[in-house]
Amino acid sequence: MSSKGGTVLSRRNYRLASDTDKPKVTGIVNEKLLSDYLHHVFPASSKPGPASAAYRLVDYPRFLLVFGSMIEGCLGPSTVVLDHSSGFEGLLFVDDDLLGVIGHSNFSSIRATTCVYKGKWVYEVLISSQGLMQIGWCTLNCRFNQEEGVGDTPDSYAYDGNRVRKWNVTTTNYGKEEKLVERDSGVWQIQGDPTILVTLAHIFNHFAPLMCKVYLVEDVLMNFLLSILEGGGSVEEHPLIQQLLDLFWLLMEDHEVSECLKQLMMSLLRAYRFSPIIPDLGFQIHYLRLTTAILRHEKSRKYLITFDVLRSVVFFYIKTPLRVKEAGLEELIPTTWWPTRFDKEGKDERDTREETPEERLRRRAYERGCHRLKKRIEVVEELQVQILRLMLNNKDKGTGEASRYIFLNKFRKFLQENASNRGNPTVLCPPEYMVCFIHRLITAIRSYWDEGKRKSPGSISSEDAYVPPQLFYNGKVDYFDLQRLGGLLSHLKKTLKGWDLLQPTGSFIVLFIYLSMTDLNQPKVPAQKHIQQNNRPSGAVAMGGALARPSWLSSPTLGRANRFLSTAAVSLMTPRRPLAPPEKVKVRTLAVEQRTEEDIEGSHGNDGLLLGRPFEEPDQPITEKSLLEILDGVVMMYNLSVHQQLGKMVVVSDDVHEYAVALKDTDEKIARCPSRRPDILEELQKTQKVFAEKLNHLSRRLAWINATIYSKEKMLDVYWLLQVCIRTIEHADSTGSLFTFMPEFYLNVAMNSYSALKNYFSPSNCMEELPGYEDTLAQLAAILAKHFADPRIVGTDIKDSLMQALASYVCYPQSLRAVERIPEEQRMAMMRNLLAPYEQRPWAQTNWILVRLWRGCGFGYRYTRLPHLLKTKPEDANLPSLQKPCPSLLLQRHMAELLSQDKDMAASFLNSVLNQLNWAFSEFIGMIQEIQQAAEWPERNFVDTRQLKVCATCFDLSVSLLRVLEMTITLVPEIFLDWTRPSAELLLRRLAQLLNQVLNRVTAERNLFDRVVNLRLPGLESVDHYPILVAVTGILVRILVDSDKQGISRAASVLLSDPCFQLRSIQYLLGEGDARAASADRKHFSLHTYTDYISTEEEQKVEQMLTFLTEESKQAAASTPTSEDDLCPICYAHSISAIFKPCSHKSCKACINQHLMNNKDCFFCKATITGVDDYTKPASS
Repeated sequence: MSSKGGTVLSRRNYRLASDTDKPKVTGIVNEKLLSDYLHHVFPASSKPGPASAAYRLVDYPRFLLVFGSMIEGCLGPSTVVLDHSSGFEGLLFVDDDLLGVIGHSNFSSIRATTCVYKGKWVYEVLISSQGLMQIGWCTLNCRFNQEEGVGDTPDSYAYDGNRVRKWNVTTTNYGKEEKLVERDSGVWQIQGDPTILVTLAHIFNHFAPLMCKVYLVEDVLMNFLLSILEGGGSVEEHPLIQQLLDLFWLLMEDHEVSECLKQLMMSLLRAYRFSPIIPDLGFQIHYLRLTTAILRHEKSRKYLITFDVLRSVVFFYIKTPLRVKEAGLEELIPTTWWPTRFDKEGKDERDTREETPEERLRRRAYERGCHRLKKRIEVVEELQVQILRLMLNNKDKGTGEASRYIFLNKFRKFLQENASNRGNPTVLCPPEYMVCFIHRLITAIRSYWDEGKRKSPGSISSEDAYVPPQLFYNGKVDYFDLQRLGGLLSHLKKTLKGWDLLQPTGSFIVLFIYLSMTDLNQPKVPAQKHIQQNNRPSGAVAMGGALARPSWLSSPTLGRANRFLSTAAVSLMTPRRPLAPPEKVKVRTLAVEQRTEEDIEGSHGNDGLLLGRPFEEPDQPITEKSLLEILDGVVMMYNLSVHQQLGKMVVVSDDVHEYAVALKDTDEKIARCPSRRPDILEELQKTQKVFAEKLNHLSRRLAWINATIYSKEKMLDVYWLLQVCIRTIEHADSTGSLFTFMPEFYLNVAMNSYSALKNYFSPSNCMEELPGYEDTLAQLAAILAKHFADPRIVGTDIKDSLMQALASYVCYPQSLRAVERIPEEQRMAMMRNLLAPYEQRPWAQTNWILVRLWRGCGFGYRYTRLPHLLKTKPEDANLPSLQKPCPSLLLQRHMAELLSQDKDMAASFLNSVLNQLNWAFSEFIGMIQEIQQAAEWPERNFVDTRQLKVCATCFDLSVSLLRVLEMTITLVPEIFLDWTRPSAELLLRRLAQLLNQVLNRVTAERNLFDRVVNLRLPGLESVDHYPILVAVTGILVRILVDSDKQGISRAASVLLSDPCFQLRSIQYLLGEGDARAASADRKHFSLHTYTDYISTEEEQKVEQMLTFLTEESKQAAASTPTSEDDLCPICYAHSISAIFKPCSHKSCKACINQHLMNNKDCFFCKATITGVDDYTKPASS
């Protein structure tokens, strides 16, 4: 091939350089030589384009040739012969004319006497024997031996006609299929300029070792590549980097190229991570552009993904500046702004209509600065997305497996390391990197997803994306040791072993097969088990049908399983095919690194990752299966650390709020400061200046965080992830018992992403503005309502999380209305689960949910802050605040229907509530006794804060249980007052007994409760008379004032007959206690003092109740006392009214009915009671 352009060297000025002529260079000289070489061979051009990137190959000989005599393109004699004097190796027989040679040793080599470097030359070689032979070119300095001949050294090239391959250390296919040695004579037509190739090989032989030195790569090679891109324009307009990488892979050893690329990538990572932040983010953009250019080279990209670049997700991180001045934010955002209007609870009021003109100008200037910053950050984010799109390319199959599948395997390994080392932060990916990485990954996934939708219109769009349930049980995706909804996978393997889950139509059979192996690289064939249809175990259930709770769900979860070793064999049959034993299917679980494109995408009827489609799943293509696994990994990433990091970054917004409140308070103090106190005024002005400077800094930093983490686009990403989880849970739920294989983190991400959208992205972005917001709330509400008591979910933590999420959901009006919009059948099922007995389950959360449904309807139960705290500390802005009441009348009606229709459920529910109330209040009294004793000791003692916290919790539980009783007796009073119901009288007597105990303990003069409340200990702020006395008053008013005449009479008789009843406790509610025990300086509790929280009508009802009880107690005192012999020997409060069988002992009905709930033995003789009859005392003679 003829050369193009360049300088022609004259023959007399040219000679070959020998080894003795080469300079003995040091590292510094090598660095300069490498830099000069790169800039000389690949000169940068100010006008990028294909022409400027052409190699100046003709200049290469300048590095090897010195001036001497020469002929045009040829060095040596005109007649080419074999060099028999010095150019051979091994045992050779050379003909006398030096034109023929026979080898008699292993891999002998011999040179010719002429060198060519320019022009077109033809070589004719007559091959007269069979065997392996290589013919080619080499440099003068190339040395051979009997193991390495031409083509086996870096500075030689050779062709093997027998194997049709070319050689330069490594070998590749080359030439036509016919073998050269089978021809009488062959002519080798050179495909390229051999002199240039040999010269390049010689050059790279010198420079390749230098390109593996980290300091040379970072200081020379990286700067040279960056200089190529300095001209601007898109990366595609600079093909010189691609061509240089081609030469690297062509002329350097693979291990040298790998080391060079590794050092280059690490240098770029360091430079990107530690480069300073300037206003236009120029350094970050420059390094990302070079990274994109390198990754556009296919072979280099695949190596770098294999090199595990995912360990360093630095390229996808945009760090937050620690110092505002360094980042130039003062120039970008010259005007700062922060909220200045707050409501009574200290929350920001964002009503722009009340802004002054100056505040409006400042706010708008601040928003314009934030917009400028966001636009600059978007440039960096776009480059990061381009890098990920290159890694997710699945069309580059020319040099082996596509990049996406290499990325996918490494990505799964990356997730495994972060999931397995959550307790070891040193080996985890930093969460701030994860946040940026997940947003770029979502953008890249959705772009590829929608591209696939355009190519295949029958598939679903990214707006409707979800993860099919097959991934959770078919063994194609490794979830490590992560918990499943039904427990650990090892637990599911043992409990589900031998089950066949059969669709009623016979269209779908899943036979679970288990592998028992120790090495995934040497999988054994699992033992197959056939289960005939007629021999199906009785425990088998229909998929999608109602699931009875099997015994295995109650068994304890076994120890941590080892690596995921199970899989599922799936046989799909058409409904018309007769049901037969499932076909044996051999399936093996592959290690993550061993999977190929076929294992993931499938082929020839193999569904790949989607093996085993359940009957309930639609037969519709979703998208490329590799994208589904990446999406599954994105959900896992959010669960690992992204959500926690989103919560941490809210601290900056909270700091702005706190400083703004403090600055406003300081301004008000300055306005009130008297002129006669200039010293105080000076200190206040200094404080004002400090707060203003801090707010200027924080507001600019908050602008950066809002642009990088809490922007509208990031909010849409989290919202999309929430919708993906909701759809995935819905599809998995439809598979029946296979729902137990779903990993727990899907439910966690659904709950946490909703919490993030509601709490972290406001007030800069509002959740109500999201598309389809109300429908999504209703879908999530349906999931929480259905699964918080789902027997298929066995994990304690996930069940508690579901309960807490539902409790939070019913606190806010919008989410509560979403619960009310779910189908009535689901609402009734939810309320039935909430009304289950409180024993043997986490009842406290259930009770809070019921209380929140009632809050706003109870007696004096409309406050947002505890009234007694506002009385004692009216100016304390840090007082605990409650959500505004938003009761649900619809769910209250459902509760009333269930309790009135199901008498057994009502009795068991209320008995459990009364039991828990008795326990909680008794624990509270015991703890305040210990606290009082510690306070009375002469030496100074400190009460344990944990003990104070438990004490306050028991008090709050007592109040909430009383509120549930108030709710129940208001909605369904007949449960207590209709004595035709079997347990009504017993429930009413137990209720009266507990109410009297609470009143006596709380209202006694100078009692234990009073003394502890007056201590005002930190941690016991919620403990006071008002919350508990108002709850008790609400119950008493409902049964003694708001009921019918018969109900009031029954309630009064039961209350007055209780031996613990004291009229003084009722008088205490209105401040009418014993005057002799009162002191002049002591303030008494009275409902009359809480006029802001108790209405006039409620006060009148309490007064009416007190008058009624006073009259009734007088009448009871005037009646003939019952003889002691006729009183119940157990309680001595009621007359004997029941006789036991067969022992004939006697007691009142209340005592025996309560006793028989837990014990069947007689009080007195311990005989087993078989029946109870009414007892009436016979008339005396």
